[in-house]
Amino acid sequence: MTDALARAESLIDLTPDYPEPGVLFRDVSPLLADGDAVRAVSEALIEPFRGGFDIVGGIEARGFLLAGYVAAIAGVGILPIRKAGKLPKPAAAVSYALEYGSATIEAPGVLRPGERVLLLDDVLATGGTLAAAQRLVRDLGAEVAGSAVVLELVDLGGRAHAGDDVHALFAARENG
Repeated sequence: MTDALARAESLIDLTPDYPEPGVLFRDVSPLLADGDAVRAVSEALIEPFRGGFDIVGGIEARGFLLAGYVAAIAGVGILPIRKAGKLPKPAAAVSYALEYGSATIEAPGVLRPGERVLLLDDVLATGGTLAAAQRLVRDLGAEVAGSAVVLELVDLGGRAHAGDDVHALFAARENG
């Protein structure tokens, strides 16, 4: 790991007992607020996929921010993947189970058939959201070029749902 990435990882803030007792929340907001750190993370997120994608899919909400940086660096556009009800004309929607209920994500009809989408999010936890985003891209007739996250919570087994080929910059134990 480079010094820049090690510094970026050190900026991830830990908040115990949020959003409920026993959960150690990882907040990437301090990392996103630091220009050098977010540049290092953005470049590292796309490195394995450079030249292999046409558009970046940012998963609401911090995935949007990462997608903006990555798209600017790569010279491509952004596909916003939103929570249900946030887009005026969603072209497709996918519902999925969460550990505490269910959710639906949507995307606009901006993809061309066969377009290669790099999906980005901040954290891979149980993998449900990322797996739903992958399905959403395929439902829109495009190809998932890859999936990348800043941090993987390895104890939660997200790769079992989102695929073993997810590129994670950092890894952490659920509560450590």
